[in-house]
Amino acid sequence: MSATNGSISGLNKTEVEQSRIKNGLNSIEHQKKNNLLSSIIEMVKEPMFLLLLTATSIYFITADFGNGIFMTVAILLVSTISLYQESKSRNAIEALHKLTQPKSKVIRDGELIEIPSEEIVLGDCIQCEEGTFIPADGVIIQSNDFSANESIITGESLAVFKSEKSENNQVFQGTIVASGLAICKVIAIGIQTELGKIGKSLDDIAEEKTPLQIQIGNFVTKMSLIGLGAFLLVWGINYYNSKIILDSLLKALTLAMSIIPEEIPVAFATFMALGAWRLMKRGIIVKQTKTVETLGSATVICTDKTGTITENRMSLAQWYLLETDSFNGNDNYNNNGNEKNKTQLNTEEQELLSLSMWASEPIPFDAMEIALHDAYAKMGIEDERPHYKMVHEYPLSGKPPMMTHLFENTNGDRIIAAKGAPEALIACSKLSEKQTNQILNAVQSMSEKGYRVLGVGVTHFSGTDYPKTQQEFLFDFKGLIAFYDPPKANIKEVFGTFYKAGIQVKIVTGDNALTTATIANQIGFKNSGKILNGDELMMMDDATLKEKVMETTIFTRMFPEAKLKIIKALKDNNQIVAMTGDGVNDGPALKSAHIGIAMGKKGTEIAKQAANLILIDDDFSKMTEAIAMGRKIYINLKKAIQYIISIHIPIIMIVFIPLVLGWIYPNIFSPVHIIFLEIIMGPTCSIIYENEPMEPNLMKQNPRPFTNTFFNLKEITISIIQGLVITLGLLFIYQYSTKNEFSEDLTRTMVFLTLISANIFLTLANRSFYYSVLTTLKYKNNLVILIIGITLLITGSLLITPAFRTFFQFESITLLQIGFSVVIGFVSVLWIEIYKFFRRRKDKSIS
Repeated sequence: MSATNGSISGLNKTEVEQSRIKNGLNSIEHQKKNNLLSSIIEMVKEPMFLLLLTATSIYFITADFGNGIFMTVAILLVSTISLYQESKSRNAIEALHKLTQPKSKVIRDGELIEIPSEEIVLGDCIQCEEGTFIPADGVIIQSNDFSANESIITGESLAVFKSEKSENNQVFQGTIVASGLAICKVIAIGIQTELGKIGKSLDDIAEEKTPLQIQIGNFVTKMSLIGLGAFLLVWGINYYNSKIILDSLLKALTLAMSIIPEEIPVAFATFMALGAWRLMKRGIIVKQTKTVETLGSATVICTDKTGTITENRMSLAQWYLLETDSFNGNDNYNNNGNEKNKTQLNTEEQELLSLSMWASEPIPFDAMEIALHDAYAKMGIEDERPHYKMVHEYPLSGKPPMMTHLFENTNGDRIIAAKGAPEALIACSKLSEKQTNQILNAVQSMSEKGYRVLGVGVTHFSGTDYPKTQQEFLFDFKGLIAFYDPPKANIKEVFGTFYKAGIQVKIVTGDNALTTATIANQIGFKNSGKILNGDELMMMDDATLKEKVMETTIFTRMFPEAKLKIIKALKDNNQIVAMTGDGVNDGPALKSAHIGIAMGKKGTEIAKQAANLILIDDDFSKMTEAIAMGRKIYINLKKAIQYIISIHIPIIMIVFIPLVLGWIYPNIFSPVHIIFLEIIMGPTCSIIYENEPMEPNLMKQNPRPFTNTFFNLKEITISIIQGLVITLGLLFIYQYSTKNEFSEDLTRTMVFLTLISANIFLTLANRSFYYSVLTTLKYKNNLVILIIGITLLITGSLLITPAFRTFFQFESITLLQIGFSVVIGFVSVLWIEIYKFFRRRKDKSIS
């Protein structure tokens, strides 16, 4: 983009390189964390690791070096897998963190360009706009109504107005531009800035645990305590029977290891981090991985109009002259939004468009103001901008809003121009009733075409004792200007997807009702006639608003306080609210919403900072992908945890029941068997289920309730029943073996093989609790074949290789015995297919 002020050229390429070599990058250096060391320390504290270490130590103490070496290798393998998964999760989060780093505008070689803030060098000229973070310390060299919130440095919450003429004309890294615009020369970067010197970091924010994280943590803690109690009980029983303390301890450790579901926290962290990484690859930045958990629960999406529903491609479409009560302009748009022939402007039209430009920022960054500056430049008249300087400014304010700029040249000639909502200009203009009606009729005519309409006025004032507010001026209402911002081509389809997914959509905009309703009708927006404006909303009591907010679909003439009230009222109705926004004033509402969504291109840094999620390309259709991904991750995580619960129950029971009931082979499994099963189960839940595709009906279901309960009673009951039925299968094989007077090693072999078979079938069956296994086998997930193939290969080697058989205390087994064990494992799992069949049948009968 070109710099709009030719008097400032900034550094050239050579000067930038020299400055970078001499002074370095604009980053505050933090002490590098040893992530590997901290991960190892955290892992060593885990109960499962301590149990494994204890069991390994006992094997070596009792001179059982074979089992001791195996357990050592197993510990290293489990630790490597755990560290790899954590590293993968951490890398995904770091990649997201890099993408959320802000960019800044700098003037170099006379051009205004956007670069990562880290690449700013000493001596650069930076442009700081309303809603952005100041990226470095600097001195103001040009400004328009500039103020900054410096609370991070000074602790003072009120914004401070500054200009190049102020005694305090410095700006500081990390502070926020509250209003206006300033061009500043950088005088300090990185650790040399005030922020760097006092050692504060904008990234140093602790992430609170979500309800799901807390629930999973509590579940694992409770299971660990149960494991401790069972450990002491089994240790006592074994010691009573054998009077051998270390052997009793080893057998008790076997049960404790089978109880602790250490895969669950790993699965949660992996699913959330990789989910966020997958979203990033699709152009959606999730700033905190916990947002992934919330996405699938969204029940209401509040979206703004400009740039979200529309293309944010403002074109000056039409204008209206009050003096002649006439319309003209580029109103000649075809169906594709392309301009047809323009008409020649007369003197009155030139005055209207010129005043519109003067009422805009001298260096425009808003789409409408850019369009006005472009229109002024193309009028074919002498450009007066270089001869005038802004001497006073009234920023956008009021309800509805307007703004006024005062310019003066060297001869003392003044231009005082205002633009804003037509109602705002009407309120402070001298108009007859007829003229007011003419203006309102013109506004309606323009709005019915979906145009965004602004009123334009001019006034005269001498002296420097300016009124406190712009509304105290008496304006000469000149006319109206209208902008066309066409709807996005895919927006109708996007809304259709939301409606099918049971998600309400509400438009929240600062525009007027008629313009918004017209655009809404063009895109097939539902219930577009249910409209509420900001003033009406603010006058409602909480009880009335709580009821009204659910039935209203379009909120117009909104301002920050009104947006916050909408979010609060929706939350009071137990809705999970997603909110889009891009401006400074959207910050509070984005922060308040469960899911704040900022636009990556047109969004201000304030909006991005407040939001949970950033759409890189401003493509609102990505939200359907984000919600689908959120639902998929949540469902897949639930499948993984249900699998973990189901497979842990038979392991616990087959260790516990024979011992407590005093069966002939009381210790059918040892720690080496348990750790082998853990090595198989870990990848199954964290890799296979994380990589599962979305089920076909997922975006046709209503949002799941966002409660503190991860599983409902029905789901947890199914998982427990699955585990108990597998247990019955194992106990049946155990009893079958003992009845046929099989040896302990052969009994162990058949029970182990049955458990491995059940584990494989459970992995396949739990890929869906709705569709049959024949359907899910068609899902594209190459890891299913890989993991199951590896499991079968390793299990086969244990049964065939004599050395492995001896080590695991297995015995040679016949094909008939293998087949019998596999069938029992199959039957103990595949009963769930009958449940799925009746569930699908019930859904069909209802529909």
